[in-house]
Amino acid sequence: YPCVITMAEPFSVERRKIMRMLGAKVIVTPKAGKGTGMVEKAKELADKNGWFLCHQFETDANWKFHYESTGPEIINDLKDTKLDYWVTGYGTGGTFHGAAKYIKEKSPTTKVILAEPGNANIVQSGIKTGRNADGSPATSHPAFKAHPIQGWTPDFIPLVLEKGLDQSLQDEMVNIPDGAAVAMSQSLAKKEGILTGISGGATMWAAVETAKKAPEGSVLVAMLPDTGERYLSTPLFSSISAEMNEEELEIARSTPSWILEP
Repeated sequence: YPCVITMAEPFSVERRKIMRMLGAKVIVTPKAGKGTGMVEKAKELADKNGWFLCHQFETDANWKFHYESTGPEIINDLKDTKLDYWVTGYGTGGTFHGAAKYIKEKSPTTKVILAEPGNANIVQSGIKTGRNADGSPATSHPAFKAHPIQGWTPDFIPLVLEKGLDQSLQDEMVNIPDGAAVAMSQSLAKKEGILTGISGGATMWAAVETAKKAPEGSVLVAMLPDTGERYLSTPLFSSISAEMNEEELEIARSTPSWILEP
């Protein structure tokens, strides 16, 4: 099917290019509109052209998919191993809502740790998101501030997320400090060979902090469903040069052939 994606300006250019490579049309909305702006634009376009609108922030199909797939996958992979903590962030809230619901049903003692950016802790603010008749956000959340964790925490509380929160599926909230997600992503790449995105770094940071407080022998699960290649143009790679540094040049000059001098 033909696909049109609305995407806020701050999202990485790699995302735009990948979507276009796959055949989609990508409509970039101004930074000032934040997440609510791209949602509003999508609805405008769908209404004008008679297009199907996915409503991923509102539809129950979102969390139900994770209830039927992600949650069972986690429980089945662990088999007879007791799961003490499941750590996650949120974008639409579908993974949190669906997987947490299933995990709690099958493993009631498991604690669900939900993370969000420290400078955009809209869930912990206690302020509800105003909604339109279809459940979409009516306005930007007053507690929201810009953060670098792309795909996490839009400037509103998605209805899918709110329905999960209303069931008290989370046992604890964790704030991700500014810079911690990028630093953890870089550390995972250098030390563990795991090339994940900024949101993956945020999730792992929350998992590590949870592990520090957990009893000895606890079992934690954290998912990193993102790849670093989508972030080449973002702060994740800002300290990585495309040119050889002095140490690399010294290695190159240590043998006589084919030296690319700067």
